[in-house]
Amino acid sequence: MAGSSPEIRVVAAALMRDGRVLAARRGPRQRQAGLWELPGGKVEAGESDAQALERELAEELDLRVRAGEVLAENVHQYPDLTIRLVALSATLVGDQQPCATEHDALCWLGPDALRTVDWAPADIPLLDAVQAALRAGGLG
Repeated sequence: MAGSSPEIRVVAAALMRDGRVLAARRGPRQRQAGLWELPGGKVEAGESDAQALERELAEELDLRVRAGEVLAENVHQYPDLTIRLVALSATLVGDQQPCATEHDALCWLGPDALRTVDWAPADIPLLDAVQAALRAGGLG
């Protein structure tokens, strides 16, 4: 179809710990540098969403995680492509700390602080579901 852009499937981790979710700021060499996102990445051929999320967090943050349920989904149109962004809950496997390799900053945000950072446009529609999951899990 002329004029349509390709669609890619992208997973995003709502990685929650102690009532907060991990947010990552896109580094200077990435598209949308300086904007915050739920970490994750493109689903490769033959991968499930869970497999892609676990692989991406290992690559980007040196973390072992277990992917959980789908929290929200958003289709976002950029000028040159369309992304189908799927947010999944995720939990750390063991006691680990994220190590930014592609992002230039990381922070843990509680439910009332979610909108205090400048999010990438595709992530914004996911925030209500993430906030609800944080509140449902308590602040423990």
